[in-house]
Amino acid sequence: MGSKLVIVRHGNTFLPGQTPTRVGGRTDLPLVETHRASSAGKYLKEHGIMPDRFFSAPLKRTRETARVIMDELKNNSVLNEAEMFREIDYGPDENKTEEEVLLRLGSGVIEDGRKIIDKWNESAIVPDGWIVNVEGIIGSWKKFADEIPEGSTTLLCTSNGIIRFAPHILDIDFSEFTSANDLKVATGSISMFEKKDGIWKCILWNEKPYKIYK
Repeated sequence: MGSKLVIVRHGNTFLPGQTPTRVGGRTDLPLVETHRASSAGKYLKEHGIMPDRFFSAPLKRTRETARVIMDELKNNSVLNEAEMFREIDYGPDENKTEEEVLLRLGSGVIEDGRKIIDKWNESAIVPDGWIVNVEGIIGSWKKFADEIPEGSTTLLCTSNGIIRFAPHILDIDFSEFTSANDLKVATGSISMFEKKDGIWKCILWNEKPYKIYK
């Protein structure tokens, strides 16, 4: 039996009708709804995926999402904190609207800014001004995956800026993964990796349980 790493992106931090901003590691917003988290829990339960260990990045939105999932699974295990998976720092774009971000990155031209964000979502190329320790995040993912006990399942709840580097644990080139997958995952989505015979494979990416459980 192989080891599994289940990765869940936190739920929503903005209500419908609110203007969302780029919320990074310096902004600690709570969830505004629990449906996406509870749907993730329902999905795991229905598919017989019962984690042995639970981890969360230290922000409210990730901790609260993990807690809702654990409640859905009726699991009262310890929720471990994973500081190394705190969301990235968006630098001058922290708490800015997407239009403001695109204008800054594109030097006043929205379409130029959009091209830069597209590279971030397609290949994890960090935009100018953002504070992202790419090698450090990749190293944390590899170390975390290596320490998952053989035959067990570990769940980690974190944020989109961090999750996009998780495929570096796979035994394929990162560019091979990005050519087939969008790195930007939805709030409340589930991604999963499995290790068999010493090889990590992606068996699920950006699954959206909230579309299944209304």
